[in-house]
Order: sequence, then C-alpha cells, then structure tokens
Amino acid sequence: MSPLDEWHPSTVADWSDERRRARLRETRPGHGWKTLRRTRLALFRVAVLLMIAGVAFAQYWAHDVEPERVRLALTEPALLPIAEPVDPGKRDTAVVDLVGLGNLNASDTAAALPALREMGAVWAIRYDNRGIDTEVIADLIIRAAVMSEVRNIVLTGHSMGGVIALEVAEHIHIGSDRRLVGVLLDCTPLDLGAVRPESRGLGEDMVRWMGWLPGARESRGLRTAVETYARRESYLDHGGVPGIRFDEFRKAVGEVLRDKIFNADAASNGLIEAQFLAIVAGGATDDLRAVSKPAHGKPRPAIVFIRPHDAGRDRVVDVARTQQVLIEKVGGVNGNLLVVKPRGTGHANPRQRPAEYNKVIAQQVLPFVARYQARISSVAGAVPAWHR
Repeated sequence: MSPLDEWHPSTVADWSDERRRARLRETRPGHGWKTLRRTRLALFRVAVLLMIAGVAFAQYWAHDVEPERVRLALTEPALLPIAEPVDPGKRDTAVVDLVGLGNLNASDTAAALPALREMGAVWAIRYDNRGIDTEVIADLIIRAAVMSEVRNIVLTGHSMGGVIALEVAEHIHIGSDRRLVGVLLDCTPLDLGAVRPESRGLGEDMVRWMGWLPGARESRGLRTAVETYARRESYLDHGGVPGIRFDEFRKAVGEVLRDKIFNADAASNGLIEAQFLAIVAGGATDDLRAVSKPAHGKPRPAIVFIRPHDAGRDRVVDVARTQQVLIEKVGGVNGNLLVVKPRGTGHANPRQRPAEYNKVIAQQVLPFVARYQARISSVAGAVPAWHR
C-alpha cells in the first residue's frame, strides 16, 4: 500500500488553537530544560542580544570609525601662504591667521581680510585633524619665517583660535629669535567662564560623549546626529502641537552632510574636542601674562581685542568679560592694549562681515600697532620694526 494512502489532508474542522499552542511550546528554545530553566533562558536571551549588539558594533566600527581613523592618520598641520604684502618693503613681517572652534583651515578667513596685507605677508594655519599641538604650530611658523627671512610675526586668532594664538605666541616670544609684533584676538574667550552657558553646555556634552562612547572621535554617524541636534531650533515646531517641520529638518541634515561630513576641510570630532579642551584648560591668561613682558631683549607685543559694539550680538562669548580680563592682565587701554568695537558684527564672523572687519583693521588696528611700535622701537635694539 502506498504511504499516500495513510495521509489525509487537514480540513478546517481539524484546526485547534490548543494544539497549535502546544506545538509552539514543544518547539520553542529550552523546552526540554528541567534544571534552572528560567536562569538558562535568561542567559540565552542575553547571549542573543549581545550577539546582535556585537554584529551592529562591528558594522559601526568597520564602516564608520575605521575609514575615518585611517584618513585622520594621514593629516598634519600646515602653514599656507595667502597673500603678499601691499608694500614690498614689509616682506620682513608675516601675519598668521588661526580659526576657531569647529573649523580646520583659516585660508578663507585670512583671504577675507585683505587689510592684513598692509602689515605684511598673510599666512594661514590648517590644523591637524587629529588634534592641536601648539608647539608644532609655532615651530611651523618659525621655520617658515627663517626660510622667508621674516623677522616680525603678527598672530590673529578668531574665537577659540585666539586661545591657540596666545599659546603659540608664547612659544614664539620666549622660545625663538623672531619678534612677536602683535596678537589680534577676535571675540576670544580667555577662560571657560567667558563662554555663554548654552555653548558651554554643548561643548561639555560633546566631551562627555567623546569620553565614554568608543570611536566617538572618528564617528561620522555620531557627528551627523550631534550637528543636526545643534540645529534643532531651525526645524522644531513649538507652536500648537509640538512637532518637526520636515522640510526644515531635511534642509538641516543636508547642510550637516555637505558642510561637516563630506567636506574635506571640516574639523574632525577629535579636533573639536581638542579645541574645546584648550578653552577648558584655562591657560590663556597665563599665556597672555607671559607675552605681556619683554623677553630676550624683545619688547612685549601689541594686543588688540576685536569685539561687537553691542556685546549681546555675540551669542557664544561674553566679550565684556574678556575685555575686562584683558584690561586687568595687560595693563589697561593706555598700554599695549587696543579694544576695537565694529558695528554690525557678531561672533568672530569676518567672512560674513568682511567690510566691517577690514574697515576697523585699516582705520584703527594698523595705526595703533604702528604708534605702539614707534614708541618702543628703542627697546627693540637691532631688530627692525615692521612699519619701517
């Protein structure tokens, strides 16, 4: 007899939910376990979850972290020439520009300030995307100055770039034979207290993430999430029923991807962390004090602080606090300190307001530095003044 003769197809009448449940119980994992069944089931579920998490982490590391880590290993700081001086007789002076938090390359900012060419040649610093070493940056500037027969150096730092500029200035002023003519600080916070609470909180959150999440310094996915969250005011709808304006949300994500993720000149997570920690370290006032004294027969440099005329227009830095610290540490506006207050500017935005910045540099900064250098030229000895 054929085996098919003993097989009978099931009909609707044969269906039983109780039989189905019993069959599920018989086939589920751990059905035959008698000893420590609940414990073993719990351990089994944990193992499955760990395996899923491990696979997800491996994909995160292989496709997000590792490619960025390989790319960053090839980066290094650089000194980039931007423009020659207007007057060929001032080739013995170089103005070096350094940008602030979240930025990598000062070239565009330096190019937006042609008034700096009245002082000398204009150079720009491109940071190392792995972090910041001010001694390396200072050495780059000094070696380039020696090769170009530049005797006098002016440093310009925008926002956090001013903190870096002051530390670099100390290396140049104390540790080299080059003369530091001046340091221009644009909306620079000299300590963490000068950073407004909202910006300070975002920086502290970022550092906290960097500390405990593996691969956070290289993760582009995390960078996308953080940068998009930072732009939340542009797409969150607080009127009526809270929600998200999806057109604005897509625009914000596209802006992050264009400017921060796929832009070769975007600062890495690790660089931003190093930039913020430079402010947290609070060494800017010590650097300021060090460069405000003569060193090795060289006079102290002129210090210029550029800030908005209306302090409230700077939403990142409490510029009034920085101004007060500068007056206390440098010795007052009648000494080697000039405070410039252009109208219409915001937080360290020369690329957005080039006309205002170039105007105050040409009309106030250049004459002040020239007068100051003339007043102390006898102290400089054999070192030629930049304006001669």
